[in-house]
Amino acid sequence: MMRHLLLGLSAFALAVPATAQRQPSPEQRIDRLERQTRQLQRQVFPKGQPADTAGVDDSPAASQVVVVALSNRIDALERQLAEMTRLAEENGNRVATLETELSRLRTDLDTRLRRIETSAPAEPAAATSEPPTEAALPAEPKPAPAPKPVRTGDVTADGEAAYDVGYQLWMQKKYPQAVAALRAMASSFPGHRRVSWANNLAGRALLDSGQPRAAAEALLANYRGNPKGERAPDSLFYLGQSLMALKQPAQACKAYAELEEVYGSGIRADLRALLPAAKAKAGCK
Repeated sequence: MMRHLLLGLSAFALAVPATAQRQPSPEQRIDRLERQTRQLQRQVFPKGQPADTAGVDDSPAASQVVVVALSNRIDALERQLAEMTRLAEENGNRVATLETELSRLRTDLDTRLRRIETSAPAEPAAATSEPPTEAALPAEPKPAPAPKPVRTGDVTADGEAAYDVGYQLWMQKKYPQAVAALRAMASSFPGHRRVSWANNLAGRALLDSGQPRAAAEALLANYRGNPKGERAPDSLFYLGQSLMALKQPAQACKAYAELEEVYGSGIRADLRALLPAAKAKAGCK
C-alpha cells in the first residue's frame, strides 16, 4: 500500500510542472485535480472510499459552483483594484494642481515684494480736487525761537539751535543732510523736548526723498519710543502716509485708527483736518 501511495504522489508531482506550462483555465485545473485525487484514492484505498471522506460532493455540478464562486471573487478583486487605481490617479491630479497653485502664489508674492522694495517715489500731486498726498501736506511749523540762554553753552538753547539747522535743511529740500542733522540733534540732546520733533521730521524727510520704507521705520520708532512726545501723533499720521506709498492701505488704516484711539481730542487741529481725506483715500471703514 505504501508503495502505491508513493507512486501516486510521484505521478502527481510530475504531472503538475508539465501541465503548468500550458496555463490551463481554472475549470481545467479543478477537473484535473479531481481526477488525480480519485486516482490516488483508488490506489491507496482499493476497497473503497474511507469513512472520513464520505459525503464529499465531487460531482460536476459541485465543481461548477466552486468555479463560479472563484470567478465572482476574482471579479470583485478586479473591481476593487480598478477603484483603487482611479482614486490614486485622482489624488495624483489633486497634488499636481496644488503644487502648481502654490508655485504661482509664491511667484506672485515675490513679485509684489520686489515691486514694493523698488517702487519709485510718488510724484508731487497736481492741484486737483483729490485728497492731499504727502507732497501736498502742510510744512512742518517753524519752531518758536528759543528763549535767550542764561549762560553760555545752555543745553536748551543748543538743542533748539541744532533742531533749527535740520529744519532749515528740510525746508531747502536737502533731505539727506536734514536727516543727518536731525538725528545728530536727537542723539546729542536725548532729554530735549525737540527730540520728538527731530525724529518725526527725519521720518518726513525720508518720505519726501522717496524712501517710504525707511520713513515708516523711523516714524514708528518715534511713536513707540516716546508716545507722549509732542510729535508722536504726527508720526502716526505720516506712518499711514508712508504705508500708502508702500501700497499697503489696510496697514495705513490701522495707523490712522490708532492715532484717533490713542490721542483723540488731543490731535492738533491742522492734523485732524487732514485725517478724513487720508482715511478716505486708504478706503478705511
